Amino acid sequence: MSGTPRAALYSPELLALAVELANYPYDPTAPSQGEAHSRSCGSTIRLSASDDTLGLQVTACAVGQASAAIFARHFASADTASIAPAKVQIEAWLTGTGEQPDWPDIQMLAPALPYPGRHGAILLPWRAALDALSKGGAGR
Repeated sequence: MSGTPRAALYSPELLALAVELANYPYDPTAPSQGEAHSRSCGSTIRLSASDDTLGLQVTACAVGQASAAIFARHFASADTASIAPAKVQIEAWLTGTGEQPDWPDIQMLAPALPYPGRHGAILLPWRAALDALSKGGAGR
Protein backbone atom coordinates (compact mmCIF):
# COMPACT_ATOMS: atom_id res chain seq x y z
CA MET A 1 0.00 0.00 0.00
CA SER A 2 3.02 2.30 0.09
CA GLY A 3 2.96 4.85 -2.68
CA THR A 4 -0.80 5.36 -2.40
CA PRO A 5 -2.14 8.82 -1.55
CA ARG A 6 -3.04 7.59 1.95
CA ALA A 7 0.59 6.60 2.60
CA ALA A 8 1.70 10.07 1.48
CA LEU A 9 -0.86 11.74 3.74
CA TYR A 10 0.20 9.95 6.90
CA SER A 11 3.93 10.45 6.44
CA PRO A 12 6.43 10.04 9.28
CA GLU A 13 6.80 13.86 9.34
CA LEU A 14 3.07 14.37 9.81
CA LEU A 15 2.87 11.71 12.51
CA ALA A 16 5.87 13.27 14.29
CA LEU A 17 3.97 16.56 14.46
CA ALA A 18 1.12 14.82 16.27
CA VAL A 19 3.54 13.68 18.97
CA GLU A 20 4.54 17.31 19.63
CA LEU A 21 1.17 17.97 21.26
CA ALA A 22 2.56 16.49 24.48
CA ASN A 23 4.56 19.74 24.77
CA TYR A 24 1.33 21.76 25.09
CA PRO A 25 -0.71 20.42 28.01
CA TYR A 26 -4.20 21.86 28.32
CA ASP A 27 -4.76 23.97 31.45
CA PRO A 28 -8.42 24.20 32.48
CA THR A 29 -7.53 27.03 34.90
CA ALA A 30 -5.94 29.30 32.27
CA PRO A 31 -7.74 32.64 31.86
CA SER A 32 -8.33 32.19 28.14
CA GLN A 33 -10.33 29.23 26.88
CA GLY A 34 -11.61 28.34 23.44
CA GLU A 35 -13.17 25.35 21.72
CA ALA A 36 -13.88 24.23 18.18
CA HIS A 37 -15.60 21.22 16.64
CA SER A 38 -15.54 19.93 13.07
CA ARG A 39 -18.91 18.66 11.90
CA SER A 40 -17.33 16.99 8.88
CA CYS A 41 -15.10 14.62 10.85
CA GLY A 42 -16.14 14.93 14.50
CA SER A 43 -12.77 16.27 15.63
CA THR A 44 -12.61 18.64 18.60
CA ILE A 45 -10.04 20.90 20.17
CA ARG A 46 -9.92 22.81 23.44
CA LEU A 47 -7.42 25.61 23.79
CA SER A 48 -6.11 27.27 26.93
CA ALA A 49 -3.87 30.33 26.94
CA SER A 50 -2.12 32.39 29.56
CA ASP A 51 0.31 35.07 28.42
CA ASP A 52 2.56 33.15 25.99
CA THR A 53 1.61 29.69 27.28
CA LEU A 54 -0.64 27.61 25.10
CA GLY A 55 -2.33 24.35 25.99
CA LEU A 56 -4.27 22.05 23.71
CA GLN A 57 -6.58 19.11 24.19
CA VAL A 58 -7.09 17.55 20.77
CA THR A 59 -9.37 14.72 19.76
CA ALA A 60 -8.70 14.43 16.05
CA CYS A 61 -7.07 12.39 13.33
CA ALA A 62 -3.33 12.68 12.80
CA VAL A 63 -3.92 15.52 10.31
CA GLY A 64 -5.86 17.52 12.91
CA GLN A 65 -3.22 16.79 15.52
CA ALA A 66 -0.45 17.89 13.15
CA SER A 67 -2.33 21.10 12.40
CA ALA A 68 -2.68 21.79 16.12
CA ALA A 69 1.06 21.22 16.59
CA ILE A 70 1.88 23.64 13.75
CA PHE A 71 -0.42 26.23 15.30
CA ALA A 72 1.11 25.71 18.74
CA ARG A 73 4.70 25.95 17.46
CA HIS A 74 4.09 29.49 16.26
CA PHE A 75 1.39 30.76 18.60
CA ALA A 76 3.82 32.70 20.81
CA SER A 77 5.26 34.62 17.86
CA ALA A 78 1.85 35.42 16.33
CA ASP A 79 -0.09 38.46 17.42
CA THR A 80 -3.78 38.03 18.06
CA ALA A 81 -4.65 40.21 15.07
CA SER A 82 -2.99 37.68 12.74
CA ILE A 83 -5.11 34.67 13.73
CA ALA A 84 -8.31 35.60 11.88
CA PRO A 85 -6.54 36.50 8.62
CA ALA A 86 -4.48 33.30 8.85
CA LYS A 87 -7.69 31.26 9.18
CA VAL A 88 -9.14 32.94 6.10
CA GLN A 89 -5.92 32.31 4.14
CA ILE A 90 -5.89 28.65 5.21
CA GLU A 91 -9.54 28.21 4.20
CA ALA A 92 -8.79 29.65 0.75
CA TRP A 93 -5.70 27.44 0.41
CA LEU A 94 -7.65 24.33 1.38
CA THR A 95 -10.37 25.03 -1.18
CA GLY A 96 -7.85 25.83 -3.92
CA THR A 97 -8.88 29.48 -4.18
CA GLY A 98 -5.82 30.94 -2.49
CA GLU A 99 -2.08 30.67 -2.21
CA GLN A 100 -0.26 28.85 0.56
CA PRO A 101 -0.75 30.90 3.77
CA ASP A 102 2.07 32.72 5.53
CA TRP A 103 1.75 30.65 8.74
CA PRO A 104 5.12 28.95 9.33
CA ASP A 105 5.27 25.19 8.64
CA ILE A 106 1.77 25.15 7.11
CA GLN A 107 3.27 23.55 3.98
CA MET A 108 3.66 20.37 6.03
CA LEU A 109 -0.12 19.95 5.71
CA ALA A 110 -0.09 20.19 1.89
CA PRO A 111 -0.54 16.39 1.47
CA ALA A 112 -4.01 16.82 3.04
CA LEU A 113 -5.20 19.27 0.35
CA PRO A 114 -6.84 16.53 -1.77
CA TYR A 115 -8.76 15.27 1.28
CA PRO A 116 -11.68 17.68 1.94
CA GLY A 117 -12.82 15.49 4.82
CA ARG A 118 -9.67 16.54 6.71
CA HIS A 119 -9.98 20.29 6.07
CA GLY A 120 -12.26 20.88 9.06
CA ALA A 121 -9.70 19.29 11.38
CA ILE A 122 -6.92 21.45 9.93
CA LEU A 123 -8.84 24.63 10.77
CA LEU A 124 -9.64 23.67 14.38
CA PRO A 125 -6.75 25.41 16.20
CA TRP A 126 -7.43 28.75 14.51
CA ARG A 127 -11.16 28.41 15.18
CA ALA A 128 -10.52 27.59 18.86
CA ALA A 129 -8.19 30.58 19.18
CA LEU A 130 -10.83 32.85 17.65
CA ASP A 131 -13.37 31.42 20.08
CA ALA A 132 -11.07 32.34 22.98
CA LEU A 133 -10.57 35.84 21.52
CA SER A 134 -14.32 36.32 21.11
CA LYS A 135 -14.67 35.70 24.85
CA GLY A 136 -12.09 38.38 25.58
CA GLY A 137 -9.29 35.87 26.14
CA ALA A 138 -5.94 34.98 24.61
CA GLY A 139 -4.95 38.62 24.47
CA ARG A 140 -1.22 39.20 24.56
